[in-house]
Amino acid sequence: MKNTILYLLLCLVALPSAFAQEDAKKKDWGYVTGSLESNNHVYVEDVANNFYPSTHPQLRDGNVFASNDYLKLDYYKGSLSAGMQLEGYLPSLVGYPVSESSLALSNLYVTWREKSYSVTAGTFYEQLGSGLLFRSWEDRMLGLNNAMLGARATYNFQDKLALRAFWGIPRLGKLSDGAAFTYTPKFFGFGLTDVNVAAADISLSLSNLLGWDAMTLALEGSVMNKHEAMDDYFALAGCKTNNVGWSGRVNFDMNGFFAKGEYVDAGQQIVNVNAVSMGRKAEKGNAQLIEFGYNGRGLGVTLTGRRMDRMNQKIYAYDGAHLGYASTANMLSYRPAMCTQYTYMLTTLNPYSCEVGDKVVRAGEIGGQIDAFYNFRRGTRIGGKRGMKVHANFSTYYGLDESGRANGKDFLFRDFSFDVEKQWTKKFKSMLLYSMQDNNNREAASHIVVADLLYKWTPTIATRMELQYLATKSYEGDWMAGLLEFNLAPNWSVFGSDMWNHGSTKLHYYNAGLSYTIEHLRVSAGYGRYKAGFICSGGVCREIPAYTGANLTLTASF
Repeated sequence: MKNTILYLLLCLVALPSAFAQEDAKKKDWGYVTGSLESNNHVYVEDVANNFYPSTHPQLRDGNVFASNDYLKLDYYKGSLSAGMQLEGYLPSLVGYPVSESSLALSNLYVTWREKSYSVTAGTFYEQLGSGLLFRSWEDRMLGLNNAMLGARATYNFQDKLALRAFWGIPRLGKLSDGAAFTYTPKFFGFGLTDVNVAAADISLSLSNLLGWDAMTLALEGSVMNKHEAMDDYFALAGCKTNNVGWSGRVNFDMNGFFAKGEYVDAGQQIVNVNAVSMGRKAEKGNAQLIEFGYNGRGLGVTLTGRRMDRMNQKIYAYDGAHLGYASTANMLSYRPAMCTQYTYMLTTLNPYSCEVGDKVVRAGEIGGQIDAFYNFRRGTRIGGKRGMKVHANFSTYYGLDESGRANGKDFLFRDFSFDVEKQWTKKFKSMLLYSMQDNNNREAASHIVVADLLYKWTPTIATRMELQYLATKSYEGDWMAGLLEFNLAPNWSVFGSDMWNHGSTKLHYYNAGLSYTIEHLRVSAGYGRYKAGFICSGGVCREIPAYTGANLTLTASF
């Protein structure tokens, strides 16, 4: 606790720079922007929730306090920009892929940017196409930051031809079980890997080149090489030191109609031969992504299809010596989410995680979704005085067999959702949702209904209520949940919620808290019991343990 307080005080030292920005601009000294985020938990033993702080590495020896902290600073002056990020885990929150206490510089970069080109040295984030081939990014909720340390250059010729090239070493965070993996800061606290990645990307706008104003048509392509030393065992299995992958893409848009297509050859992917011997071999990975849709006149329809065959792209191809397979920290690609991304308590109980095909018996998945919305305008028969919005989504996925063919008997996931949003009066607004989720990890489908009700008493005082119910014949049986939130704009918010399994466990997962916001500063505090499960962002999920305790979060920007 003492170390954390000292750390926060050091972070807050940077805040006065905000007050000097206007004067700095007048003298052409440039300006500084920044953000501070501090997440602090005090854990409480909870036998009913099967949570014992001492069983977690960061909470041994009687410690019940954990803190994840981030300070980001960026400097801008003309074409020049530079920045850094400081991370503190003192120690990390339970369930994060970082366990030991540390305070280190995680990001450091300098960029020179002109109208047609840019050059970056230091850390950076990049993405090729949809991210299926390669993506480096930060997601603090997932405990993921695979920033690249190296160099990047971009060039844009009159918005007709765009080129990118980069080389870098990805970062791999500490793992929750650090017994077999040594996190060695090699450069200013960076936990660098022994892997390096080089890539190039090209985008040709045919519509801009040919002067087609009424439509957009672009052809894109990427090539990437991942260099990783392989020992004799993996070399005999067919694994190569250099793994070359590529992707080709096309994007089209005209009069509200759009179409996208992407083909990815991921090169070699190392898969488990069987669960008993844990033998491994190299298999070719590939993916196809196609999307059609229309947006206009209050209507939006999108049809998406995707096939992924051996697409478990990781920083370390083989995991045995690094334990990276057990953590989101080892990711080197991104699988875009192609099902409804829910935010309500019961709709997120059993989220779907993509099948990446890391075993021989199942090579991956195939499926897609159709997503549609319509805005009934004001004054129409259905829209009424204030209009009405309806939205529907259907998604389904099946496994690929060992040969990469679709297996209609290997069902993985299905979801159907329908929601209606209606502004009834100036003060009252409602959203009603129905979702049917069927997951192969469960014995039967879940049927979920949600009512989200908002009432504005005055322009600054509002109450929001959530009522939720989940009905199922599998797993833990039925659930119900409720939330009541009171908002006093623009500063205060108070809430209380409960999620109750009245099927088998009869356990309540309660939570209460408040927040205060003033300009660019927000402070929130709460206490609750949290269920074990998964936390997801996009199509990426991280398993989290059950825990109980109090939390204090501070976010500031300047």
